[in-house]
Amino acid sequence: MLNLVAKRNWFYLFSFLVIIPGVISLMIPPRLQPGIEFTSGTTFSFRYAQPTTQGAVKSLLSSIGYPEAQVQTAGNNEFLVQTKEIEGSAGTAPVGPSLPSERDKIETALANAHGGFLDTKGNKTSQFIEFSSVSASVSKQIGRDAAIAVLLASVAITLYITWSFSNVPNSLRYGVSAIVALLHDVLLVVGVFSILGKFFNVQVDTFFVTAVLTVVGFSVHDSIVVFDRVRENVARGLIRNFPDAVNHSLLQTMGRSFNTSLTLIFSVLALLLLGGSSIRDFLLALLIGVATGTYSSVFIASMFLVTWQQGDIPRLWRRLSGRQARSRAAEAAAE
Repeated sequence: MLNLVAKRNWFYLFSFLVIIPGVISLMIPPRLQPGIEFTSGTTFSFRYAQPTTQGAVKSLLSSIGYPEAQVQTAGNNEFLVQTKEIEGSAGTAPVGPSLPSERDKIETALANAHGGFLDTKGNKTSQFIEFSSVSASVSKQIGRDAAIAVLLASVAITLYITWSFSNVPNSLRYGVSAIVALLHDVLLVVGVFSILGKFFNVQVDTFFVTAVLTVVGFSVHDSIVVFDRVRENVARGLIRNFPDAVNHSLLQTMGRSFNTSLTLIFSVLALLLLGGSSIRDFLLALLIGVATGTYSSVFIASMFLVTWQQGDIPRLWRRLSGRQARSRAAEAAAE
């Protein structure tokens, strides 16, 4: 029988090699490229009547005082622009008509180029298809709420798994092992987006936070399936020791985990290839998270549980402490 548990150190090494580039990227500012939800700013979209290019739109925005604006194509001659916060209204004049707002000025300047704007039905219009702004105070709240959401989810998962497995010895270890796998998945996804942000200007936004929370749920779901089978095999008492019970459980559930994940991966890939650019980064985060969540539930969560149960961590700590003590003794003797 294939003994996966005996090779757990190789799985740890593989995860380390995959995660370390992202960790290095996260140590180099800017760690991530935040979207306007986390930095404040304005996004708007419009569709031109005449064919034009992303570069032409960028040049036009620079000419009216927005050189920092980022332009993305959304297909069908439609463009999505992100820039600094734009005032939607300049107020009402005490006498005469209202003064044009900053938005009105940009709208007018852009609408006078390339045949003017079209709405979603293809009719002539003078307004953006979508326009939204996020202030600095709101962006800080969104960032704080996102961090709290991930933290609360982790705590709730630990408590729930500990309670669910309360009829087995050391039930807390099951919850902590699931969280270790969860952190592995989140760190990998965030690290990949840190690298993509530096090289391809990929931003993180509230869609990214949604994807991370989805990955958290998926990762824990797979880990619980494996842990539940471990509990059943241990309760039966037909397997000699705990590592063998975990290995047997992995072989029993691995096919089910991989088949479920492949079904989801194919669906996400189809959406990624055929869907719009507005959800592309969300789908990419989801795709990476599902793949790493499948791996971690089999090769990280269960392996860490065995490592903890077998006392590998204290043994490693004693070994490292002994080496440091011998090294200090050798240095003292040399002096």
